[in-house]
Amino acid sequence: MGHLDHAALGWLTPALSYAMACTGAALGLRCTVRALAATGRTRRNWLLTAASAIGTGIWTMHFVAMLGFRVSGTDIRYDVPLTLVSLLVAVTVVCAGVFAVGYGRNRVRALLLGGLTTGFGVASMHYLGMAAVRLHGEVSYDPVRVGLSVLIAVAAATAALWAALNTESPLAVTLASLIMGAAVSSMHYTGMFAVSVRVTPSGEALPGATAMQFIFPLAVGLGSYLFLTSAFVALSPTAGERGASASARQQPAGSAAP
Repeated sequence: MGHLDHAALGWLTPALSYAMACTGAALGLRCTVRALAATGRTRRNWLLTAASAIGTGIWTMHFVAMLGFRVSGTDIRYDVPLTLVSLLVAVTVVCAGVFAVGYGRNRVRALLLGGLTTGFGVASMHYLGMAAVRLHGEVSYDPVRVGLSVLIAVAAATAALWAALNTESPLAVTLASLIMGAAVSSMHYTGMFAVSVRVTPSGEALPGATAMQFIFPLAVGLGSYLFLTSAFVALSPTAGERGASASARQQPAGSAAP
């Protein structure tokens, strides 16, 4: 059995991956709050931004954490197409979840449906990402820990969607995003602790790309997207601010109170 090291770079990758999960969650929650206060295409666009932020944050969290993953006795490569599919899955299922909440008439039913859909989707993203790992050996999983990771994913997704419906103030969103980031990170490492590898030494070259060749540049790009979008959302006026501005423009000149 190969020895698995989940933090070969020390606390750097767990801390950075947690930060990415929190950033994606905070941005997604802020966008969802904006969406629920809007209508028409504006609501749709905010929901799409929320889904891309949360899905991208979760995917980036996973693969930043994977930068610190090592198995003794073998190199590690990643199947590029399958890794990209896992990113697509993450964004798509989160999109389904936030749209269920954003347009659902029955809030409780929408929350449960969105939480289950998003949670199973996040877990699918994680295990698709693991299926993209190429190494000299055979990977197996502890089914109990796998099941626990899926339950954590569903609970984290449901809690995130509940927070989107019930938090509005920046402080509440910040606290919710910190909790959601911790839940997503817990799901990831629970799933990773379910992994065991039986190494088969071989001199053959592994297919795929190394983490630094592919995962790191993509994670940096997606992380930059999150931070730039966060700045855009922070500078974008809220629905209340736009309404106040429109009222001020419509007020007749000289009608202001003395």
